[in-house]
Amino acid sequence: MTMSAAKSWTQFLSLCLLKRPDEEEFANYLQLQHNAHPISPLQLCDLFLRPTEHNAYSLDVQILLRYSTFGSHANALQGADAIENKNLVTKRWKSSYYSDEMIIYKMARIITSGGTPESTQQAVELLLVSIQWIELVAHSGQNVNDMLMPTSIQTEIRDATTALATLMVAVIDNATVQQAIMKGNTPKGTGNRLSRALANFISLLQHAPAIVERLQVFHTQTLVTIQPVDKKEMTASKEIDEMLGQGIELVPDDVTVSDIPIVQSRAGLYIYFNALLVGRPLMDDSQIINYLQTRYAGDAQYMAEALIIAAFDVLANVTWRKDNNDKEQSKFVFQSFLMNKVPLLIAQLYETYFPPVTSEVCIGNALAQVSTNLFPTFFSLGADSSYDNMFSGSVRQDFCFACCLHGLLEESSIETLLGDVPMSSLPAAGKHNKESLFQQCLSDPEKSDALIEELENMDGNVGAVSQAITMFIRQLCRNKDTMSLKSLCAKLARKGAYLDVMLLFDKPQTILQPLCELLDSWSYEEDQGEYQPVYEEFGSILLLVLAFVYRYDLSIIDIGINSTSSFVSKLLKQGGLSRLSDSLSQTEKNQLHGWIIGLFDNESSGLGDELMSTCPPRDFYLLVPNLFQEIILAFSNNYLSEESLKGGLEYLAEPFLLPALIPGINWLSSHLWESRGDANAVLQILSTLVNNPNTSSGTSEASHLLNSVLNIIAKSLEHSLRWLQRGEPTRQDIEPLLKTIRPNMGWERRGASDHIELESWTKADNNHVGMTAILRTTILGLVQWALNPGAVNVNPTAYTHRQILVGNRILTAKKVLSIIIDEVKGQTDLGNGGAIIDVATALICAPDTASWEQGPNLNTAMGMNPLPLPLQRRMTLREALKTATEQAAKAAKEDPAHAEHVVRLYRSVEAQLVSQAGIMGHDGLPVLDVLPGMGDLGTIGAVGGDLGGGDAGMGNVLDAENDLMSGLLGNVGGADGMGGDLGDGMVGDMDASDLFGDAMDFS
Repeated sequence: MTMSAAKSWTQFLSLCLLKRPDEEEFANYLQLQHNAHPISPLQLCDLFLRPTEHNAYSLDVQILLRYSTFGSHANALQGADAIENKNLVTKRWKSSYYSDEMIIYKMARIITSGGTPESTQQAVELLLVSIQWIELVAHSGQNVNDMLMPTSIQTEIRDATTALATLMVAVIDNATVQQAIMKGNTPKGTGNRLSRALANFISLLQHAPAIVERLQVFHTQTLVTIQPVDKKEMTASKEIDEMLGQGIELVPDDVTVSDIPIVQSRAGLYIYFNALLVGRPLMDDSQIINYLQTRYAGDAQYMAEALIIAAFDVLANVTWRKDNNDKEQSKFVFQSFLMNKVPLLIAQLYETYFPPVTSEVCIGNALAQVSTNLFPTFFSLGADSSYDNMFSGSVRQDFCFACCLHGLLEESSIETLLGDVPMSSLPAAGKHNKESLFQQCLSDPEKSDALIEELENMDGNVGAVSQAITMFIRQLCRNKDTMSLKSLCAKLARKGAYLDVMLLFDKPQTILQPLCELLDSWSYEEDQGEYQPVYEEFGSILLLVLAFVYRYDLSIIDIGINSTSSFVSKLLKQGGLSRLSDSLSQTEKNQLHGWIIGLFDNESSGLGDELMSTCPPRDFYLLVPNLFQEIILAFSNNYLSEESLKGGLEYLAEPFLLPALIPGINWLSSHLWESRGDANAVLQILSTLVNNPNTSSGTSEASHLLNSVLNIIAKSLEHSLRWLQRGEPTRQDIEPLLKTIRPNMGWERRGASDHIELESWTKADNNHVGMTAILRTTILGLVQWALNPGAVNVNPTAYTHRQILVGNRILTAKKVLSIIIDEVKGQTDLGNGGAIIDVATALICAPDTASWEQGPNLNTAMGMNPLPLPLQRRMTLREALKTATEQAAKAAKEDPAHAEHVVRLYRSVEAQLVSQAGIMGHDGLPVLDVLPGMGDLGTIGAVGGDLGGGDAGMGNVLDAENDLMSGLLGNVGGADGMGGDLGDGMVGDMDASDLFGDAMDFS
């Protein structure tokens, strides 16, 4: 190609981008241009896709591998060396991620629709360039979570990475590609290169678990099966194997596994729901429904019936279990789940799967299998007045009316289902609508107080109430209406039950992220008059955030904080720690001095506006530990009298400063461990704060705030006081404090065991035989119960998922898995293989807070960058099982039966979790609700179609971004083509091999 031809084509393409001719007109111009200046497709792509002097930021259409911005981050590419000439510095686009995403989704559609590859050669080319892409992205991935990178860019990178993962799923699932690998048509070493590339690439996809599962299955199972084995390598491996006297082949598929009929026992879903509700409610409607769909193979009737039965079972268990130490608290959560959450889940199933079976039939069949001993009707209660039941007859009735409220039952059918005339009716206000309730709160903020009270109802309306409150909180944060937020947050923080219910319908991030952002951006008004109300509003909002954090042991990731410099992040990490004086800035020293003078100097003007105007609330809360340190130091050295101490602490018991006692008392608790010599001063301060007469009446605002504070700090304070009591048993000033905080104990819901429960499980000896024995007993009880599916009035076996969580911590996941596998072997030998596999699979698949947050989260969905998950954490049961499975083939030489049980269990677990991660669309790819920022786009096949034509699919989701791009482009020639026709106009009839194949030949 001559320089004049290159210049001509460059001008031609620039004009086309500017004028945006329609497809037919563009084709005519293109033919004329090609006749005048012939050019190869490769040269044309190279000219068209490279950055120019006038535009080096972002290509507005498809982009090829050579110029992708991903290459800017890959400083030391290894597998993708072939695409770059090391002697040349390739000029890359500064931000091509959006364009990358568009074309890659387009390619995925072409592949899944069967348009390509049409031949083995195309399949090989497609596979090789796909490998180059994931190598490029994997090597650039180290910068994706860089905190210095703008959030918008991180979001674009993540979305483009997800698109590429979608393409890889389409490529590896393609039969022609798999045949090319199997028959050895690919270059030597391609299989190993693909395996390495997938391993590196999968680590970037924590935000899209459904796709990760698909890639993992191919990587660990399919690829090792279809990849041809090099005979020379096999011979060498056998020789080495013989010399070393041990097997080195770790392919689980080599283990012969006999089929065992699958049993979907009542125990499986019972374990799953117990795990969801054992600590912080882990609620995600799509994941729950996906789990049901996988477990019951999409059978709508079984899904609905099993859901209802399991919800009744877990409610009965939490009340019937004798060793339940938080019975009332847990009973409320499980009952609200049954009454307020389950009908909503059934309604979602109804919309998707019914008919042919009606929801009324499912509800009737399910209630027929619910124990009348545990959940009697009014008729059975009246027939035997001496019957000692644990529930009133209203549970069945209330559930029926909750279902009726959501249109799942006719009211006239309730009497037939109950076998008795119902004693209650539908809520007088009818079915709530969250939008309507939200608008009512906007019109009358005091309406939210009444809605909070309704969170404790069991009428089926609580979901709308809870979500309306969440929407109202978010709107108040946007409006910075801190006065309304003050009363709302303070009231919510009073009862842990309110928080539990809210988490049945929203994730912590949804509620807390806007509150944290408001606290982080808090500032005084220019004409600020009074400062005490500001402190009061700030403290109440912070109190709610801390209530959530301490009740459920939330991390900064859980609550949606995406910056370590956030005020809330700093407070959670170091709020209970005092800092060295030398590390304080001069401003902080002045502020600290001002607070000491204001609190304790009788000659000063007290805590006036002058002090608070120079010390914003954020600064004050971070200084509280140092403030208490100075108080202890002054009082211990007699620089502060008891009278002055009491007077100053009374200020801290005022409502506008009360929430500051959380970091303050946390520091005092820690200081008791560090310095017993200051115990007298610490205990006197604690006694003054906790038993302050201004907050002990039980009715005042200060009393409610103090009770909320004590809920939060009671556990850590009790540990410190007990430690001091053991060291100084003659002290008489400890027990009164313990008595005061006793009603606040047990407020947390973290899935952890208290010392009484823990001792009952581990009391055998120091080798943890006690814990081992209790786990075996529990598994056996679950299996025995699973073997009696038709026994209606048999109580569910006693179970708490805390045993598994504690077992993982004490024994490690590897040991717990060993116990499970031993039970699998023993029960299978007894002929109970189907039941024990179901129980064991449920135990391993049971969610916990760590695994739950690896799925899609709010930050991802809202286009914000989540902080990276901790690299160091405890191994999960699933990871332990995977490790055991990788060693199964080797272990089979010594114990083939054990290897068979391991592989069978592994396959059952993976089958459950792979399908659970995403409902399959008609083209076999997961629904796009697992892809961040994509919204309700349907299946990936549909997305590909919508990308290139019309206003469906991606165009709708990215309306705001399209508006921005239209402004930047000046609406030249129809800039709305960004989400629509532009893609089709530029791609035309080119297929996947054309686009990717050309990219391969650039070097």
